Amino acid sequence: MATTATQQTSSGGARVKVQQFGRMLSGMVMPNIGAFIAWGLITALFIPTGWIPNESLAALVDPMIKYLLPLLIGYTGGQMVHGKRGGVIGAVVTMGVIVGSSIPMFLGAMLVGPLAGWILKQFDKAVDGKIKAGFEMLVNNFSLGIIGGVLSVGALKGIGPLVEGLTNILSNGVEFLVNHNLLPLINIIIEPAKVLFLNNAINHGVLGPIALEQSQRVGKSILFMLESNPGPGLGILLAYWLVGKGSAKSSAPGAVIIHFLGGIHEIYFPYILMNPRLILAVIGGGVSGTFTFQMLGAGLVASPSPGSIFAYFAMTPKGGYLPMLAGVIVATVVSFALAALLLKTVKKNDEEEMDIEEAAAKVKDMKSAGTAAQTAATATATAAANVRNKGSVNKIVFACDAGMGSSAMGASVLRKKLQGAGVNITVVNAAVSEIPADADIVVTQKTLTDRAIAVNPNAEHISIDNFLKSPKYDELVERLK
Repeated sequence: MATTATQQTSSGGARVKVQQFGRMLSGMVMPNIGAFIAWGLITALFIPTGWIPNESLAALVDPMIKYLLPLLIGYTGGQMVHGKRGGVIGAVVTMGVIVGSSIPMFLGAMLVGPLAGWILKQFDKAVDGKIKAGFEMLVNNFSLGIIGGVLSVGALKGIGPLVEGLTNILSNGVEFLVNHNLLPLINIIIEPAKVLFLNNAINHGVLGPIALEQSQRVGKSILFMLESNPGPGLGILLAYWLVGKGSAKSSAPGAVIIHFLGGIHEIYFPYILMNPRLILAVIGGGVSGTFTFQMLGAGLVASPSPGSIFAYFAMTPKGGYLPMLAGVIVATVVSFALAALLLKTVKKNDEEEMDIEEAAAKVKDMKSAGTAAQTAATATATAAANVRNKGSVNKIVFACDAGMGSSAMGASVLRKKLQGAGVNITVVNAAVSEIPADADIVVTQKTLTDRAIAVNPNAEHISIDNFLKSPKYDELVERLK
């Protein structure tokens, strides 16, 4: 019994570590997705095989993928660790890995950006309070320049070639799978990983950099479609909509819009956790979709941010719409058929199924990594100290890890409720590390409240379980009316 418990704890700890790593990668990539889309659109339009071939405009493609995008990732990674100074040194050291390699250095930027920011942060801690008055700016500038210069040289001579070699090994492995028609088997790993919130580590850490290098060479890559295919999740939600029961059935139509149009995968994870057997349905959908993509030669020119069908259309190269749509439709149909069969064959005397709220709570628990109790206590104390009345609230901020997904949904829900009540208050969303100083109320999931309080301790902080549905929204609207 003790051994089993130890193994479960170890397994859970490993999963949490990978989740945290995935969130860090997502935090570096997601704020820069707009730049990736800009590069993808320019590529799709102006390269020789694009919609509007133009040699002079296509000259933007190579510098953007080799320099702009890795530098943005390196800057963002450094900024996450040590603010603007960390961002600057992250960009400086990223330039070293760029020059030290002949391929786009996305993996290198993800590595050296945060590392450089951390090293500079340790130096700043060591000299804090020891610099004579009047010399602060001199020390700050020269320390960043000297440390950044040394690290960039090391990155050029060591890390750049090392990461290039690793990327080549991974690329050769992917090509082996493609050449032997084994690529669809990757979805046996990817689909369960998505439900366990390991998708960011796989997508941004492995597939994305290889796919971008492949897209630069041949104009598209199927690897962009392995994790982001909206078909498997859409099939699950349609099955609940048509043959499900209770609250899951009634909430599925809204979830379809958020997932398929908005591209937010997390919305369908609780539906699988309600009935874990449905993981077989998304695996079947993912494998069949990827098989269809591969057989028809589908591919995207850049990351589809993060899987909306609109983004799929925007990132599809000329002549690639039919293969793209075929793979999405096949994945949806297979996933729907399997999910509907599994839902209809649930025996009435089986253990009672979780409802959607319980499953959503389980999702949050999986992401919390055991910090919920401490967070809740801190949040309660802070909320009690900073409660705002209607006359002192001008801006409400929803915050999540990247500031682009679940927080945007929550902000939209509350904004509509406030408008319906005739309350004119600004409601925005942001990354938890970038909560504006003028925020009067900050709304976060429980697992992020401690971080939010550290960024803006003067605001009122409200912790919730589910951005889409929380009784605290109505309580807040009543208070602000």
